[in-house]
Amino acid sequence: MKIWLFVALMALPLLTASAQDLRGTLFGEADTALETARTANAELLAPDTFSRALEQYRNAESDLARGRNIDRIRSTVANALAGFTQATEAAEIAKITLASLIKTRADAANANADSFAAQLWNEAEDTFTGSMRRLESGDIRSARVRAGDAESLYRDAELTAIKAQYLSQTRALLAQAEQARVPRFAPLTYARAQELLSQAERELNENRYDTDLPRSLAQQANYEARHAIYLAEQIRNLRDDDRGEEDIILAYEDPLIRIAAAADKVARLDQGVDSTVIELVEFIEELRERSQQSELDLEDSRMRIAELEDEIRDLDEQLGGVSQERVALVQRLEAEARIRQQFASIEGLFDREEARISREGNTIVLRLVGLTFASGSANVEPQYRNLIAKVNQAASVFPRSQIVIEGHTDSYGSDETNLRLSQQRAESVSAFLSSEFGVQAFRISSVGYGETQPIANNETEQGRTRNRRIDVRIEPQLE
Repeated sequence: MKIWLFVALMALPLLTASAQDLRGTLFGEADTALETARTANAELLAPDTFSRALEQYRNAESDLARGRNIDRIRSTVANALAGFTQATEAAEIAKITLASLIKTRADAANANADSFAAQLWNEAEDTFTGSMRRLESGDIRSARVRAGDAESLYRDAELTAIKAQYLSQTRALLAQAEQARVPRFAPLTYARAQELLSQAERELNENRYDTDLPRSLAQQANYEARHAIYLAEQIRNLRDDDRGEEDIILAYEDPLIRIAAAADKVARLDQGVDSTVIELVEFIEELRERSQQSELDLEDSRMRIAELEDEIRDLDEQLGGVSQERVALVQRLEAEARIRQQFASIEGLFDREEARISREGNTIVLRLVGLTFASGSANVEPQYRNLIAKVNQAASVFPRSQIVIEGHTDSYGSDETNLRLSQQRAESVSAFLSSEFGVQAFRISSVGYGETQPIANNETEQGRTRNRRIDVRIEPQLE
């Protein structure tokens, strides 16, 4: 008895390994197809097809575990494989046919509508599933009708969720502030919070398709409400403070003095704080720009070193044509050195208030911070002629270069409007360069990116101002 048990235990790992090998042989392709279907989100976008395939898959697993006929298992697995493949294809079709619905659902999910607007979310999910099932069955017209209904429900759910997350919290903060008599001590900040809350709610109700502005307003209202509570507490403390007025002012100047010292500067406060603040802001902006340029230069250098090392290694391995190849390599290095010198000359053309200059590889990027447009307008005003004349001078440094004018906006407004406006503004600058300075049309192209390539935080006015910009890319041709 003991010998039989010992033999059985010794054989167990072999049996287990054999079973695993058998499963891998039978289910290998189906396992891959299942993973592919899940990656394609087929469970959501092709629910019926995916569900039937998964049922076949699990039946095959059950049959294998029970030791049933191998041919039957193979047949069931084949059905599952075909089903997963079909579900993946159906999901890809759904992504194209009902792309707007899928994006709207994602927006609502990002707003946590499933938690903050559960009833609307669940109703939208049922309608969404119905739309996908109709698309699976080939009833595209009915699928689109249901998709429209689902989109409306998702937008309502997103709106409700945003209000719940931002407006409700701000209302509670304002109620707390009122109870603590904050309006008495910080009336301006408290009123500002109230006004921002009203604006946010108005924007949410009037423009449900663009939540960027109301979301930002709600966040600002929330901040101002908390700020008002903080200010009221500070004012109360000041009234109870035994220190003299001079001591209080000196205490508030101290953080600015320490920040200036960290920047290796002296805070001159004999005429107030404004001059020191301006100096520190300029210092920080310059550091940030240098850091960004240094990162670009470092990455560019690494790539070039790697490329040159590869070329030199290849040349050393060759027996014929080495001299000619080396000459070409030297010429290329000399051309790049000329570009660096020309870049330095372009930097000297512009003041900081006019443009920020950087390099991306051999491409020169002019960020025209001094060029602005009236709200909603794409007209280049005559006052910017001198600035664009300098752009022409910069482009003339590289006579054979291509010039790409890029238009960018902040995130306020609809995606379509921003994309169209950015394109129109880029085209206006391109036309100005061509008509006023005779730059050949074949050298210039224009492209609008709308709000898709921000360089700063859209939640602040300063950030939005930086995002509303024209970038000019001068792309030299290496000789």
